[in-house]
Amino acid sequence: MTIRTGVLFPIVGGIIGFLGVYLSQYTIPESLASYLSLAALAGLDSICGGIRSGVEGKFQDNILLTGFAINTVLAAALAYLGDRIGVNLHLAAVVLLGGRVFTNLSLIRRYWLSQRQAHPLKQETAL
Repeated sequence: MTIRTGVLFPIVGGIIGFLGVYLSQYTIPESLASYLSLAALAGLDSICGGIRSGVEGKFQDNILLTGFAINTVLAAALAYLGDRIGVNLHLAAVVLLGGRVFTNLSLIRRYWLSQRQAHPLKQETAL
């Protein structure tokens, strides 16, 4: 699998998932909204991790898909468990997952910038 495919697969999947939810007529009950938002953040973390592994040349689609499913379910389940026992695990998970998203995005940016500096675009001069 090429780097380009490894980067495009998570991006296209994220866009399709977003559009599917955005264009749907279904509304989430308010009692479940915080769990869904945390699951969405966990999914975004998985997508950013997939893009990062794609630009590093280590992308494997089975790891992305299983990680996406397990992370989203686990994040929502931990938030629910925290609500049941009276501990705000939702906030802790948001801080952790948000930090991971920003870390992955900064590493992706750093990789792309270093690749751009290593291989600058050739400018043709007019004769």
